[in-house]
Amino acid sequence: MAASAPLTGSEGGAGSPLPRRLVQALRAKIRNGDVIRWIGHAGAMIPVIALGFILVTLIIEALPVIGYNGGHFFTGTTWSEGNLYGKTVTTNGIAHPPGATYGALPAIVGTLGTAAIALVIALPVSIGAALVIVERLPRRLATGVGMFLELLASVPSVIIGLWGALVFGPLLSKYVYPLVANHMPDVPVLRYFRGNVGNGEGFVTSGIVLAIMIIPIIAATARDLIRQVPLLPREGAVALGMSDFECARRVTLPWVGSGIIGASVLGLGRALGETMAVAMVCGSALGAVPGNIYATMTTIAATIVSYLDSAFLDTTGFAVRTLAELGLVLMVITLAVNVLARLLVRRVSGTALPVGRGL
Repeated sequence: MAASAPLTGSEGGAGSPLPRRLVQALRAKIRNGDVIRWIGHAGAMIPVIALGFILVTLIIEALPVIGYNGGHFFTGTTWSEGNLYGKTVTTNGIAHPPGATYGALPAIVGTLGTAAIALVIALPVSIGAALVIVERLPRRLATGVGMFLELLASVPSVIIGLWGALVFGPLLSKYVYPLVANHMPDVPVLRYFRGNVGNGEGFVTSGIVLAIMIIPIIAATARDLIRQVPLLPREGAVALGMSDFECARRVTLPWVGSGIIGASVLGLGRALGETMAVAMVCGSALGAVPGNIYATMTTIAATIVSYLDSAFLDTTGFAVRTLAELGLVLMVITLAVNVLARLLVRRVSGTALPVGRGL
């Protein structure tokens, strides 16, 4: 048998110039940092792709029922799956159980209301705690308080919800809510704080529980931001005659204003999307908008987690698609809040710092 001829470089052998050139080109790109840039670009695109995938999925699932639910979905208060054992009805090409009607107004109001209560309570408490930790407490004590603050953020939401339902809510309804409800003036605006206080499950309890959950997020971020404020501007403010309160209000907080707004948005996003804790303390009432601040209610996230199992009993898939539409509403609310917050951050970040008393 004749010996085979050796492969030449043009024939693509192991020692051919082509693989050698590829290896050399790859090494050159690694040395130049091109590979790292490619990996970074791919990593940066992952959140965009994930967000787009979630939105597209919700839109595809909700699109068949959006036309059927119409504007009544945003203004109605009745949430009924209809007769799941009756004959399927088809309306405008959409199959659904007879009598199925969905109104998400109570869930939308509950979501926005509890998030607003949580932010109103958590923001001043968080900023005050951050200022005290950074400027008032001794270093060792500040380290310990900061550690417990971060540990509070790691507590599972179901534990906080269980505590709120079994201890915190009943305690407030027995000792705090009656005191407020009985002494609140009977005027149109404050009348919302009067009435039956219930058993501790409801609107204001959910808001307070959410505040407890987002305080660590805002406070820890504000603490780290305040630590980065240079010492010279604060000392200059004191030298100009400002008190500690004026120094914090006119120098420290404006210096970190955009960061605090960002931290508030993080907390607000947590409050808007919190599920288990709110589901355990809200009372899961879908029938109507709360008549007073103590009434039972629901949120979008609590509605989805509470009624998902029963929605699967609808063989037409109409109930599940309606929950997808409800989730799409929550996504739109969250994205709108973040966009508005970014616009506000841009406006605040360009504001000049005041100098001197009274300016």
